[in-house]
Amino acid sequence: MDNKEFAKELEKRTREFSVRIIRLSGTLPNTPEGRAIRTQITKSGTSVGANYREANRARSKADFRNRIKICESETSETQYWLEVIVKLKWLSWEKMKCDYEECGELLAIFTSIGKK
Repeated sequence: MDNKEFAKELEKRTREFSVRIIRLSGTLPNTPEGRAIRTQITKSGTSVGANYREANRARSKADFRNRIKICESETSETQYWLEVIVKLKWLSWEKMKCDYEECGELLAIFTSIGKK
């Protein structure tokens, strides 16, 4: 797979991840705490794909690296909120496992890209 194909596939993957996070956030409790975490995870989870898309349209290598670092940071934050949701027992680990693992894989990818 060449770089263009990889970028296109990763854009698709991060977009699908955004949709999954939005759907997950809709299942959180409608309490002040639930709404606060819903907002946080929705912002960080959807930011991953948006920033990756922008990275692929960067004007310079420095701009690309900066966007990738933002992707890395937002993915890490999303993973944190997923852990909090499980710890609060708002959703079971079984329901979160797939999203958590995808988040971990995306984090590893962005970390690797950021080191190049």
